[in-house]
Amino acid sequence: MKDYWHENSGPDRSDPVNRLASTRSSSSSYVGFDPMEGFARATNMHGIGIGIGMPRDLQILTTVLALLILSFTAAVPPPEPDPCAGRRIHVRRLPARFNTDLLRHCDGAFPLADHPSATPSCASLANHGLGPRTHNRSRSWYRTDARLLEPLFHRRLLDRGACLADDPARADAVFLPYYASLDALPFLLDPAMLNLSAAHGAPLADFLKRDRPRILERRHGHDHFLVLAGPAWDYAQPPDTDPRLWGTTSLLRHPEFDNFTFLTLESRAWPWQEHAVPHPTSFHPSSLPRLRAWLARARRSRRTALMLYAGAVSKPSRPNIRGSILAECANRTDRTCTVVDCSGGSCDLNPVRYMRAMLKARFCLEPPGDTPTRRSTFDAIVAGCVPVFFENASARTQYGWHLPPGRYDEFSVTIPKDAVVLGGVQIAETLAAVPEEEVTRMRERLLELAPRVVYRRHGSAAEGMGMDAADIAVEGALRRIRRRVRALEDGQPEAMYAMDDDNQEI
Repeated sequence: MKDYWHENSGPDRSDPVNRLASTRSSSSSYVGFDPMEGFARATNMHGIGIGIGMPRDLQILTTVLALLILSFTAAVPPPEPDPCAGRRIHVRRLPARFNTDLLRHCDGAFPLADHPSATPSCASLANHGLGPRTHNRSRSWYRTDARLLEPLFHRRLLDRGACLADDPARADAVFLPYYASLDALPFLLDPAMLNLSAAHGAPLADFLKRDRPRILERRHGHDHFLVLAGPAWDYAQPPDTDPRLWGTTSLLRHPEFDNFTFLTLESRAWPWQEHAVPHPTSFHPSSLPRLRAWLARARRSRRTALMLYAGAVSKPSRPNIRGSILAECANRTDRTCTVVDCSGGSCDLNPVRYMRAMLKARFCLEPPGDTPTRRSTFDAIVAGCVPVFFENASARTQYGWHLPPGRYDEFSVTIPKDAVVLGGVQIAETLAAVPEEEVTRMRERLLELAPRVVYRRHGSAAEGMGMDAADIAVEGALRRIRRRVRALEDGQPEAMYAMDDDNQEI
C-alpha cells in the first residue's frame, strides 16, 4: 500500500504580472477638433511622445509607430486569477505509526478485524480504502467501511496537485494525515487499555512540538486541520474522568489541539473545534456519466411504499422515537411501512440490503440513535428517498457546508419526536397528507444535492461532476482557517471562534 499514500505535490503558481494599460483613440466630427491632436494627447498620456508642433509627415510616422505599440500592449491578455490563492495546503509528513502502519495491522486484532462483516479483515482496504466492489461489474458501488474516511481524505489531499505546498511557510493551511479513529480502536476494544484512553493523541501532540516546531508555532495551530471518522462526542471525554467511560477517548481534550479544526462525522452542540462532514455511503461514482445514470435510476424508480426504516430493531428499554416507529410499522397490515433489519451491523458493508428497499420508498425515517446523526440519511439522499427527521441535530445543525441549513423544507420533512412519542402523532398519516407533486419536487431537489454528499472514487474524472463531499469539506476548512488567521493577525482573538458564518453552505 505504500504507493497509495506517497506525497505528490505540484509546483506553486507564481504571482500574476500587472496588466499593461491600454487606451483607444477616439474621433469626433465636431468643428475645430483635430483628431491628430487628440490622438497625440492620448498617446502622450502613455509616455509615447508625439509633439503637436511636429512636421506633418513626422507626426504621421510617429502615429503609425504609436499605433503599433498600442496594439501590441492591447493584445497582451489579462493575467488569469490564481486558482490556488488562499487554498494552498501543506500535508504534514508524519511517522508511519500515525497512519499507514495502522493499515498494515488489519489482519490482527486491530483495527479492522472486529467488524462482523469484514471477512477477511483486510478486505476493506481494497480499492484504496473504498472496500470491495459490491459485485464484479460494479464501477461505482463498494462495501465501504466508514472508519477508512481518514485514509480517503489523505489520498484526496495528495491529489490536489498544484495547490499543494512543500514549504509550510507558503501554505494557507496544514493538513495532518493522522488516522485518529483507527489509532483509537485499541482503547475502545481492549479492556486492558480502557484506563489509558486519556493518552489517545498524546504521541502526536508530542511529535508536533518536537519536530519542526515552527510549523505549529507560526499560527498557534489555527491553520491545522485533520479528519476524525466518528462523532466528536466519542473523543471528548475529560482526561481526569474516573472511572474511564467505555467507548470514548480524550483526543479533543488535549490543549495542544484546541486550535485545530477537526472534520468529524458528527459535531457537538458548540462546534468551535470541529465541523461535521457527511457519513461515507457505498456510492463512489467514477465519472459524470455514471453519476447521471444512477440519479436517473433513482428518479424513475417506482415507489410503492410510503415510508421505510432501516436500522436496529431491538426493543428499547424505555419509550423513544425508534420504538414508536417500530410499533407503528408492526401495527400496519398494508405495505405502508417497510422495515429493514440492520441489527448487529448487518447493513454496514452490504448496501444491497437496504438500497433496493430505499429505491421503492417515498420517505425514509431517520430517527436518532446513540447519537443524533445516521449514515442512513445520506443513503436516503442518494436513493432519492425523502428523509424524515425528528430533531434538528440529526442534520440541519450539522452539515451546513454540504446541505443548505435554511432550506431543509425543500428536500425533507421534520416531525418533532416528542409529538410522536408523547403526543400520539401518527407518522404514516402525516406523510400520507403530503401531496404527491410536493413529494416529487422534494425528490428532485434531493437528487440535485446528492453529488454534494457522496465521495467520488479516487482518481475519477471530476470534470462536470462539481464538488463532492471531500471537496466541500476541504473548502469549508480553508474558509474557517482563513477567518481565524485573519482574526489572529488583526489582533481580534474574540473573532477566532465566532460561529456566525461557519454553518453557511459552500
